[in-house]
Amino acid sequence: MTDLPGVVITGCSGRMGQMLIKTVLESGKMRLAGVLERPGHDWIGRDVGAAMDGAELGVIVSDDVAATFANASAVIDFTAPAATVAFADAAADAGIAHIIGTTGFDDDHLAAIAESAKRTVIIRAGNMSLGVNLLTVLAEKVAAALDEDFDIEVIEAHHNKKVDAPSGTALMLGEAAAKGRGVDLKDVRDSGRDGITGARKKGDIGFAVIRGGDIVGEHDVLFAAAGERITLRHVATDRAVFARGAVKAAQWAAGKAPGEYSMIDVLGL
Repeated sequence: MTDLPGVVITGCSGRMGQMLIKTVLESGKMRLAGVLERPGHDWIGRDVGAAMDGAELGVIVSDDVAATFANASAVIDFTAPAATVAFADAAADAGIAHIIGTTGFDDDHLAAIAESAKRTVIIRAGNMSLGVNLLTVLAEKVAAALDEDFDIEVIEAHHNKKVDAPSGTALMLGEAAAKGRGVDLKDVRDSGRDGITGARKKGDIGFAVIRGGDIVGEHDVLFAAAGERITLRHVATDRAVFARGAVKAAQWAAGKAPGEYSMIDVLGL
């Protein structure tokens, strides 16, 4: 086990953090080199296995980023934009790969991550699952094949604790559709409908958001024209699909040149 590449999990107390820990342990291809939580968290100093109400794993929860990264080859990070930007810089300093599943970035966050990617491998995706990345490829191809007589709508649903909208996956799908059409999403994005909005603008890519219960993630890309509709759909019923994709990305990163990559690159799509 000690010869296996080591991976650090950030935000280890969260639902996704705990799922990532379990996935790493079950993979047999990477070892859990460290786990991080924010300063002051009540898990700090505890064995992470015991904190998760299981057997001790010999891995202590820390808030010392530099020391934890020093023992690893990669970090998997599903936290929040500001924290992820800081982790990207620290990962570049440590020379380890940074796998980013965080969403909700603004342009400044993305610019900072791009700077860090000049010094290390960064793999960033709005969604780490194989199925969603296949859906992204299909959305681009269908959008390229259809003209503006087909309106494009991205509909997404998530649990009631999700803090950003539209989801990173929805935006990823919208970007793919826009690329297929040869346009920039920021020029055609419509995600603020409320009240008397007027008729839909031809060529726009619309977004609709649902939040409720414990929905893991559902995404539809709808192409609607007079007399016909095409719907591409992905439904996630277990967040383990995201964790497995992230661990695969961490393995793929080994030996790659510095730069910013996507799950499309990881999966060879």
